[in-house]
Amino acid sequence: MNDAKSKRCSRCKRTLPHGAFAGNRSTEDGLQAYCRNCSAEYYRQRQEAKGRAVRPKFEVPEGSKRCPQCETIKPFADWERNSTSPDGWSSYCRPCRAGRNRESYFKRKYGITISERDELIASQAGVCPICLAASAEHVDHCHETGRVRGVLCFSCNAALGQLKDRPDAIRRAAAYLEGNVWKPTLVAQGVYRLPS
Repeated sequence: MNDAKSKRCSRCKRTLPHGAFAGNRSTEDGLQAYCRNCSAEYYRQRQEAKGRAVRPKFEVPEGSKRCPQCETIKPFADWERNSTSPDGWSSYCRPCRAGRNRESYFKRKYGITISERDELIASQAGVCPICLAASAEHVDHCHETGRVRGVLCFSCNAALGQLKDRPDAIRRAAAYLEGNVWKPTLVAQGVYRLPS
């Protein structure tokens, strides 16, 4: 018996409510011929025949979502909004998304992975190689070539940046701190000779 609120699936031959079918504007009743479960199974079989893997479907309670990276089901409070996704939530939970973003940042900005950065820190015994006091946390790189030089503390990394990575300016700063007074000699108008 087929009433106005139900339809017979042409694959599993069961009569199901309209909600069990996906929409299809090209059909007379506006619904797919197969129910959602049969459509999913048919899709899985076609993909496997092509040698492709299909992610398994998991039952998730209302108000929750499953993270494909950590493979846990978490409430929507642990997710960020994403208006472009079908369900309105990001693909990964907040901690996994933060980790993926961090990994992507290091690869994009410095061309290294987090594990490579950690190896650099370990090779420096976890200490900034300039001040030898603070812990190494900030990747230092050449702004011209992009080559990573090491991992510094915040202050030393900022100091190199303020001195614009210029070795001559850094040497003059060291001489100044050691008490060697920097007094240029006027050679001609507007021309100064720097002390050696």
